[in-house]
Amino acid sequence: MDERKKTILMIEDDSFLRNLYRDKLEREGFNFIEATSGVEGMNKIVNENPDLVILDILLPMRSGFDILEEMNESGMIVEVPVIILSNLKQDIDIEEGRRLGAKDYFIKSETNFSDFLERIKEIVS
Repeated sequence: MDERKKTILMIEDDSFLRNLYRDKLEREGFNFIEATSGVEGMNKIVNENPDLVILDILLPMRSGFDILEEMNESGMIVEVPVIILSNLKQDIDIEEGRRLGAKDYFIKSETNFSDFLERIKEIVS
């Protein structure tokens, strides 16, 4: 990683999960910003220009798929990589996330944080 601290935006409505990831990612040297809805998340992508977005699919006001579609339409998906972290584990959801440009797709209940962290570092380095 370069000298500048990388900023990660987590768009997740579960406060327990956000706090858990904030603690772990800040300990790893990342800046952590968060949004609790799809609308707030999209605003932060535009205004905060994060280095990476961790995106849930099931969100209030606008789904993660809606956010990915908007990022595609505006060309932001090229500049701002997205990793999906969701409870949705159907193949159709995973395929849709990847089709819309997500770099990776992790299932919350099956995710080992150290593997997730390695993937984040690969993408932002």
